Amino acid sequence: MDFIQSHLLTIMMLTPLIGVFFIMLVNHPDQALVNRNVRHVSLLVTMVTFILSLLLWAGFDGSTADFQFVEKYKWFGDGISYYVGVDGISVLFIVLSAFLMPICILASWETIQKRLKEYMIAFLVLETLMIGVFSSLDIFLFYLFFEGGLIPMFLIIGVWGGAERIYASYKFFLYTLLGSVLMLVAMLYMIGEAGTTDIPLLMEYQFDPGVQKLLWLAFFASFAVKMPMWPVHTWLPDAHVQAPTAGSVILAGVLLKMGGYGFLRFSLPMFPDATVEFTWLIFGLSVIAIIYTSLVALVQEDMKKLIAYSSVAHMGFVTIGIFVLNTNGIEGSIFQMLSHGVVSGALFLCVGVVYDRLHTREISRFGGLATNMKKYAILWMIFTMASVGLPGTSGFVGEVLVLFGAYQFSSWLAFGAAFGVILGAAYMLYLTRRLIFGDLTHEETREMKDLSLREYTILLPLAAVVFWMGIYPASFLDPIRVSVDNLIVTHLDPALERAENRDADAAEQIAAHQE
Repeated sequence: MDFIQSHLLTIMMLTPLIGVFFIMLVNHPDQALVNRNVRHVSLLVTMVTFILSLLLWAGFDGSTADFQFVEKYKWFGDGISYYVGVDGISVLFIVLSAFLMPICILASWETIQKRLKEYMIAFLVLETLMIGVFSSLDIFLFYLFFEGGLIPMFLIIGVWGGAERIYASYKFFLYTLLGSVLMLVAMLYMIGEAGTTDIPLLMEYQFDPGVQKLLWLAFFASFAVKMPMWPVHTWLPDAHVQAPTAGSVILAGVLLKMGGYGFLRFSLPMFPDATVEFTWLIFGLSVIAIIYTSLVALVQEDMKKLIAYSSVAHMGFVTIGIFVLNTNGIEGSIFQMLSHGVVSGALFLCVGVVYDRLHTREISRFGGLATNMKKYAILWMIFTMASVGLPGTSGFVGEVLVLFGAYQFSSWLAFGAAFGVILGAAYMLYLTRRLIFGDLTHEETREMKDLSLREYTILLPLAAVVFWMGIYPASFLDPIRVSVDNLIVTHLDPALERAENRDADAAEQIAAHQE
């Protein structure tokens, strides 16, 4: 048990790869038997990884901001190490990644028949890379995991996606890769300047304020695309529409969160002065994203595309929360990312349920599903209410904390964000009205059956987490709080004080000049 505790993160990353090894060994003349064994191995290893993530969460000490479960081994080059660990900002993202993965395997249980071995291998490799992103404490190691995740997702969209999958997969790959090239250049400069690749040491290094701006913009180019922020969000709707259901779940549930995590891990602590300088840019882009993409979502006829645009709007709340630079805002942004990972994943799974029956996502083809799919309608309503921020659901807590934090910064900023909440309710309730309620006007929808046991098993845990986060948010906020407070006190408050002093000096100089 001590060995497991000491090497828990490494074991979590290796477990999916062990599954890959066994899947590659599966071979038999009976293809049905091969597929059955591949599915069971994939489900088993993802469940084991999820159980290990619960051990990570249970063993995490929320009373300290220090990195925990640390492992460090010299790897190659001048100081590049295999260096992993977690703090309050990263630990729950690992739990979220491990939680969604077995759900994705179950969601693909019957729908994926072509190249099943390769499909499951792609997902298992992706799980290792996602855990690696959130646990890396070496900047070079982080970059390898961060960029490596592009490859399995590129294949998932490009091989098992829809009719326009090739276009969508290349667009996804090129957008995210282009921004990351600038980040790599910035990383190389930082390593040369600070003489280390260790993220904790880089967080303490004082980069020159003028250089910070260039480094901040280079990292921003990568993280803004990853989230995605307006106007570099256009790859997301195409990727979601073309991706298989499980691909959309992981894309919205985890991969989008890497941008927000990157801001919290790199931009705020390493470039605090530049962060203070560029808050106006983030707020402008975020408010535009919230309002513009919400209006675009209102006119969508494809359910997946509507939910994809809603993800851009929700990520606008996240970036506002991160860059108001106070406790409520940052805690709310992390909570909102966790909630969105569960809720958006659940909504994409719900779309997948009706798509499997009718093979269309066109909203106008449905209506009145509450009549013959009562279980489905109840669960859809739960996830919809969480998406619009109903009290008692996970969406409420994150949005309220972000709005509190925004109001502390500026009442106008809070008003812009709150207007987005209204628009969010408008497009989700409009979708629900057309999908769930009304009369069964189409003969094909009249024959659709309610949730199967497998589908019910997939969606019920997600609904339980939605209520757990909404009713008892402290269980998720407590591990986060100390690390967020340390980020603010150690890095952001001094930067804010320096900015105020510069403004005061500038005001004195202007006054003296006028006299």
